[in-house]
Amino acid sequence: MAGQLFSQLATELRAGRPVAMATEVDGPRPGSKILIGASAMPTQPGGYGSLGNSDLDRVVVRDSIGCLELGRNEIRHYGSRGEANQQALTVFIEVFAPPPRMLIFGAVDFTAALARVGSIMGYSITVCDARESFATTERFPMADRVVIDWPHRLLEHIEADSRIQSLGVRDAICILTHDPKFDVPAVIAAFSTDVGYIGAMGSRSTQENRQAKLIEAGATQEDLQRLHAPIGLDLGARTPEEVAVSICAEIIATHTGRNAPKLRDGSGPLH
Repeated sequence: MAGQLFSQLATELRAGRPVAMATEVDGPRPGSKILIGASAMPTQPGGYGSLGNSDLDRVVVRDSIGCLELGRNEIRHYGSRGEANQQALTVFIEVFAPPPRMLIFGAVDFTAALARVGSIMGYSITVCDARESFATTERFPMADRVVIDWPHRLLEHIEADSRIQSLGVRDAICILTHDPKFDVPAVIAAFSTDVGYIGAMGSRSTQENRQAKLIEAGATQEDLQRLHAPIGLDLGARTPEEVAVSICAEIIATHTGRNAPKLRDGSGPLH
């Protein structure tokens, strides 16, 4: 069984699919394992491991999926049948996942700074702009990928292509275009994904106009609550580098659920 499990792990990693390995490190069956992922579930015929109890397996699989979404290793404690708030056994959940993705739409002055800061944070950076003369690797050497296309078409491609992992809670979309013909379709397309962060640059008046156009395009109030616009935390940022820090800080606060002063929730001038 161990050989089958590790063979499946190797298959998942070669395919670039995120998986988690849950290992009992303290309990009645130390060293027992489950491999959890989109195509590596213990419910498949033959299974990919078990901790020795179907109720425990179910709870650990559930918690491992949560760790996969966050891209975070965790140590969890359970009762013998998966009960919470008990110490009968300890499970280490180890996540094997590609880096989170940051999609930056708009090859503008702020893009290079955001790509640099996002890269330092561990994101795989994609810069996308439909204007061929702006979207070049020479301008954005720090990006992992530079795409010449309309942003909404790139999002539609990512979500439709079964070979590409769909956007999830670890990923971020930052729209810096300032142009309704680019950013409104991009925001609408972003709403149809499970991406964890959607932000759009612009003044408060720009956001008011954008919101009206988004509603015309079919956005709901629930959709609009996902949009961070004006983008970033209210840090008094002025330079492209400072703005990039404020954007990345807002992404962190969104992922961790911390209450931080957002430009979206303020009033008056941005700078």
